[in-house]
Amino acid sequence: MTISKLVTMSNGVKMPIFGLGTWQASVVTSELYCSTFNNTFFQSSKESVISSVKTALNDGYRLIDTAAAYFNEEAIGEALAETFKEGKIKREDIFITTKCPPTFLHPQKQEEAISSSLSKLKLDYVDLYLAHFPCAYGDELKPEKALHDCKPEDIWKGFENLYEKKLTRSIGISNFNIEQIHRISKSAKIPIHNHQLELHLYFQQDDVVEVCKKYGITVTAYAPLGSPGRTSYKLSNGFQPKWPVGPEPLENPVVQYLAKKYSKTPAQILLRYLIQKGISVIPKSTNAKRIIENHQIFDFELDENEMRNLYNVTQQPRLFWQDFLIGHPEDPYKEERGKQHKNPLHLI
Repeated sequence: MTISKLVTMSNGVKMPIFGLGTWQASVVTSELYCSTFNNTFFQSSKESVISSVKTALNDGYRLIDTAAAYFNEEAIGEALAETFKEGKIKREDIFITTKCPPTFLHPQKQEEAISSSLSKLKLDYVDLYLAHFPCAYGDELKPEKALHDCKPEDIWKGFENLYEKKLTRSIGISNFNIEQIHRISKSAKIPIHNHQLELHLYFQQDDVVEVCKKYGITVTAYAPLGSPGRTSYKLSNGFQPKWPVGPEPLENPVVQYLAKKYSKTPAQILLRYLIQKGISVIPKSTNAKRIIENHQIFDFELDENEMRNLYNVTQQPRLFWQDFLIGHPEDPYKEERGKQHKNPLHLI
């Protein structure tokens, strides 16, 4: 099987099936949600972001994924500007995805958000603009600031306007549920082009993927390795979020066996599995060796039986519950929530 390195969205725009994720840190206290996105509650090194992006681009990556809420668009913009100045890679060769944060999802604020992102990224347009969540808020991420009159369909109408103004080549969603996808798709003038969601060996989301296929929506997996680095995140004050204990995809026996068989890393097996299913992946790393290593997945193929064995792995609950959305009328996970998770607040 020859895997194309591109997936074609319903509007004809081609997106790389493999890219670099740049989510850098964890939200650690609800204090963030009592403030605007202008506060820096994330730990990230500007230098490490620039270095990671340039390492990836030099290794052949052509998709870089970011978000306003990651607070690294400016660093990525510097890395892109330096790369373009070198003359080896042109703007049209690179696919840039960024996301509109919840406090700017109201249609009247979306253009301000994308304009800010474009300025920081030093670009005239992005290739894909995503609604980071289906939940719009006012100026603060508090339950009482939830915009009850701004539904996913309203968010989408605003995104259609951004698309028509050519500020982005394609538009999509992130962290939406099936019912919300149905609602948008029934009323949309421009269809959803991409859905980015948590998706990995232990949380394969078959039901959501099938609905996306029905509507011609391409799928991008964030945390495709199960976000192994999530447990090491600390803020400058030393606070370290607690995460649920569960099996790690990288340690799965089937994955370990296949890694040995193909002389690959467990990460490469997990990533290959997803791209063979036609799902785009955006593994995050700031380690140059792993950035290059993760990309080396186009020189081998998992057979049908191996794909089936990976598919049949017992599923686990999601890792990223986005608890700050609790109380919002459009909380996409309210039907899933239960006593099984005690996660920190997340924004990915």
